[in-house]
Parts: sequence; structure tokens; C-alpha cells
Amino acid sequence: MKPVLRPLLLLLLHFLASGCRREPVVPALTGLPVILCAGDSITAASYPKLLKALLDRDGLPVQVINAGVKGDSTAEYIRFLEKSRIIERTDPDWVLLQLGTNDLRIDSHATTTEQFRKNLEAILDRIARHRNHDGSSPRIILATIPPIPNEIRWHFNAVSRVRVEAEINPAIRGIARQRGLILADIHALFAGRPELLPEIHPSEKGYRALAEAWHRILAPQLSSAAERKSGTK
Repeated sequence: MKPVLRPLLLLLLHFLASGCRREPVVPALTGLPVILCAGDSITAASYPKLLKALLDRDGLPVQVINAGVKGDSTAEYIRFLEKSRIIERTDPDWVLLQLGTNDLRIDSHATTTEQFRKNLEAILDRIARHRNHDGSSPRIILATIPPIPNEIRWHFNAVSRVRVEAEINPAIRGIARQRGLILADIHALFAGRPELLPEIHPSEKGYRALAEAWHRILAPQLSSAAERKSGTK
């Protein structure tokens, strides 16, 4: 492909993707503790449903809401939170946040690491400022982003792949430390098992492994909270 045509094709693909963009529908609340899964298309696909099944198996009654938005960078997700008011409308007890892959794209989504950090801080601030009906704030689990496989083209390049480990994930880990947040090392999961990530999105087995990774972190937290609540009765 001629170099001059590549940017034009990327721009066309961006507009086509924008036209196909579908934001999550906020379901009616059931009165159960709410787990809000926030992120991009990796979240929007299927792991929240698989996570719900694992928690049901454990006898942990919760409502899992999928707030993943396909194609969103951190800047776009800020706008989604402002427009949808999904935090305010769902009063989540927990927010599972995984964002950053689309910030590494080489089209109009491209984000500097400094701006990525500012965007992520803004998202976390919005979540932390919220007060649920009982006066509590949502607890946040922050995730690193997966590697970008070598075979991926079009929206990503070699620089994108390097930035995952050299810039974006270090920024995520640093923010988690500074804020005292639980970190889900999703990058380590897929770096150690690359067969689960054949493309930007995990395979079917990869999504199951992703749900299991979130479950390993979240289930003990939910069990402890349930025990504390039971002890106060």
C-alpha cells in the first residue's frame, strides 16, 4: 500500500467504527451489590457475563453491569462517563477498570503517555468523588492492559507494542500505587499465555481466563464484605 493511502484508509476506518459505535445500555437495578465493568471493547465483549457466572457459582449475589465501550480511548471514555452518568445511575460498589489499548493506536485515538495519565486520573477522580446511596464510594480495581500481538496491523505498529510495557502499564502501576488501589495484572496473564491473545481481543479461552483473573481478585473481597455485613446484624 502506498504510504499516502494508509492515513486516508485509517481515517475512513475510524469513521466507520464511529458509526457502528454502541454504548452500553444501563439495566434496571436489582438491589444487589453492583459490579461495574468499565473499559473498551475487551470489556464490552464477554468477560463481565463470564465473571457473573463465576460469582453466582460461589454463592455471591451481585449485579454485574457491562460498561465497556467499543473503540474508546481514555479521552473518549471520560466523555462517555459525562454523557451517560453511568456511575451516578448505577451506584456501583466496585468498578473494574481496564483502559489504554486504544490510546496506543496510530490514528486519531493516539494519546501521549502524559495525556493518558491525566485522562486516567480524571476517570478515577470521577469515580472516587461519587457517593452511593449509603454514603460509600465505589471501590476500584485497576488493570494493566494486555500486550499487542506482533501480527496486529492497521491501527497499531511496533511503537504501539513497545509503549505497552515501556510507558502505559508503568503509568497504570504507578497510579495504582499512589492511590492505594488493587491492581489486576492483566498484562502478565496474556504475556505468560500468548495463545490466549491471538489478536487485540482474546480468544474464547482468553476471555474465560480474563474473567477468572478478575474473579480471583474480586471474590475474596466480596466474601469478606459479606462476612462483615453479616457480623453487624
